[in-house]
Amino acid sequence: MTFLNLPAASLRLLAAFVSSFHPRALPPMLRRNYARELSAWAFLPLMLGGIQAGTMGVVLKKGFEGVEGLGENAIDYAVGAIAASAAIGNLSSGLWSGLATGRRKVPFLTGLMIATTGCVALMAFIPWTAFGAWMLVGLVVLGWIFWSGVITIRTTVWRANYPDADRATVAGRIATVQVLVMAMAGLLIGQALDRSMESIRVIFPLLACFGVVGAMVYSRVRLRGQSRLARAERAGSVSEQASANPLMILRVLSEDRRYAGYMACMMIFGFGNLMIGPTVTIILEDVFRTNYLEAILATSVIPLAIMPFAIPVWARLMSRMHVISFRAVHSWAFVCASLLFLISVEFMLLPMLFVAAAVLGIGFAGGMLAWNLGHQSFAPPHRDAQYMSIHVMLTGIRGLIAPFVGVLIYTSFAASGHPGLTFAVSLGLNILGAVGFLLLRRNLLRHDQPPAAGTG
Repeated sequence: MTFLNLPAASLRLLAAFVSSFHPRALPPMLRRNYARELSAWAFLPLMLGGIQAGTMGVVLKKGFEGVEGLGENAIDYAVGAIAASAAIGNLSSGLWSGLATGRRKVPFLTGLMIATTGCVALMAFIPWTAFGAWMLVGLVVLGWIFWSGVITIRTTVWRANYPDADRATVAGRIATVQVLVMAMAGLLIGQALDRSMESIRVIFPLLACFGVVGAMVYSRVRLRGQSRLARAERAGSVSEQASANPLMILRVLSEDRRYAGYMACMMIFGFGNLMIGPTVTIILEDVFRTNYLEAILATSVIPLAIMPFAIPVWARLMSRMHVISFRAVHSWAFVCASLLFLISVEFMLLPMLFVAAAVLGIGFAGGMLAWNLGHQSFAPPHRDAQYMSIHVMLTGIRGLIAPFVGVLIYTSFAASGHPGLTFAVSLGLNILGAVGFLLLRRNLLRHDQPPAAGTG
């Protein structure tokens, strides 16, 4: 291929990529629901930009720096609370799963979307005071409490509407649109706040309007076999239903030892990952003194923008193997990201930190797919919500602790002049979790035949 042919080849590749998202790329029976979902996810992520941890952590750290009544450590721990917000919301997963049992899923999901949108709209009224800082934290956490219900229940919709062979592909396309639009939201917020802090009064109501539009579009999705699914859920024993009861988690994990092993590795591996976010946000202000746009680029836009390029690769890999085998490969992306963050901060290399953010985005791309669909490698169809709620709640437990541990470790290392060593702890945990997945994969291949393609 000559140099002159490169632009034409690039355009053909871009056209093929865009056309792959068209409903005609799927079997006819899947097209209508897919088109509605894809349209909804072109609007909803703009609203989600208003509770996205990377973006809102920067808004909190920079916007409330020096505010009377907020010490430096208080702001850092508030940033940790923002980083933990999604995981805190995940602790309510069992509650939402229980409330949705036997009910129509799409209207339930639409209501949760509208509730999340209300939290984003209320951010327009935040005062620039100590109370306003905690109000911001509270609204982000409340938004994620509502959104955790969407994350938990929508996998049931996907399982009913899309067969195994197409599910990872559909989830990947929806995830691609979601992260691209959310990256746009981060850019919009960063540019607006660099011009004026008071732009918050306009930008967040605008984001909320997009959320309302997305929810209304999603309300037109139809769940195949809704009545049959509701009857199966109501007929199932109490032990097979999702709930917020910790004893339910212990009972299921004791019965399904392979899922228990998977969750154990996820706990170690995920703990290391969840320490990264708040530490990067704090370091960008305390060490590198970046502006809003630069900080949001590193914490949100770059990781999100890189994900669409990685999602199709991860989706093809995931469709061919059990989620344990997938994680045994995918987990090393986070190992590399942690190492790059460590080097970039210790040697004051801001460009390398942006590279680390891109590698983190590659890891997030595979993690988004495995997190949403991985439990289906273990769960029977009528217990899908139960297994997903266990995964979500355990994510909530580690997410409630890890960001604050990360901030605590950071303050200790920063006092000794080595703030980047926080990432050495993340690196160690990531390696330990990755090795655990390798051991689980060896046991899987030794004792069992891999499940059919498309179940992971």
